[in-house]
Amino acid sequence: MKQAIHFSVNRGWKLIIADMGINPGHVLTLAGLPTDLFSRKDATLTAAEYFNLWRGLEQAAGTEELPLKIGQAISVEAFDPPIFACLCCPNLNTALLRLADFKRLIGPMRMTVDISQERTSLTLTCYGHDGAIPRSLGAAELVFFTQLARLATRKRIIPVQAELPNLPSDTAPYDVYFGTRLRSGQAVRIGFSAEDATYPFLTEDAGMWNFFEAELKKKLSDLDTETSIAQRVKSALLEMLPSGQNSIEEVANRLAMSKRSLQRHLSRESSSYQDILNGTRKELAQHYLVRSSIPQGEISYLLGFHDSNSFQRAFKGWTGATPGEYRSKHLALEARS
Repeated sequence: MKQAIHFSVNRGWKLIIADMGINPGHVLTLAGLPTDLFSRKDATLTAAEYFNLWRGLEQAAGTEELPLKIGQAISVEAFDPPIFACLCCPNLNTALLRLADFKRLIGPMRMTVDISQERTSLTLTCYGHDGAIPRSLGAAELVFFTQLARLATRKRIIPVQAELPNLPSDTAPYDVYFGTRLRSGQAVRIGFSAEDATYPFLTEDAGMWNFFEAELKKKLSDLDTETSIAQRVKSALLEMLPSGQNSIEEVANRLAMSKRSLQRHLSRESSSYQDILNGTRKELAQHYLVRSSIPQGEISYLLGFHDSNSFQRAFKGWTGATPGEYRSKHLALEARS
């Protein structure tokens, strides 16, 4: 099963952030993302940018109760189509199984559902990110699934299990919200009793599900069957950049096609070689700066820049911050999480 490498920016995010009393533009600035991102048509995020957005939201909120605030702000209007489609299901079991299929269209996470006679449990893991799911994101997912069940049944569903690898310093507000104790565990995991997992959804709507089903399944099919030229270029660059190879001619040769043919294929995919090169360099730079202690001069070499100054200028153009500022800010954020 292929994982997505880009994720659509749901305009509902802007609504949820604003409903929490937080400036969406400020969140994007803290995340190192364009301040008009939520207004762009068909905007997408890489896995790294997705997690950076969460870190920016954490910093802007300034509270460990951010996931609970998100839960309070959740409304049907803010849902992605895959999540809205889950409300059309007959019960929570069906909704979770359906969402497990579509989760990779929403964000860089894998969702595993286990249904037994006693309970239904789901476990979340992430990809495109070195380390555990950011604590606020993991907690927000647990809050979301609980809120989804409560919205759809109009009943105060109480999980039988709620676990995070990294607990907030004060779990009391979460214990009150869930109605059960939030515990430390090896994964982001939540469980519901078999009775609650099969309790009828009052929002069930087979006709609405039929409306969503074809498009959602097409997106999954496209993801599973196609490897775009842009993806192949990125894969080639990941191998070639450390050796100083980054020209379009060198990449075209690696892919066994001419430069003009490569440009033509990328144009059909509404992409360009320079955009892919910049995006790949940006992702790698952010990874090296946050997840390693490699000096900036060596990072510039690994990214195929001829000198450190060129890297400094390019990185500031991508993120609005120097490499040193970016590293310091994100190390400070992780120290507080």
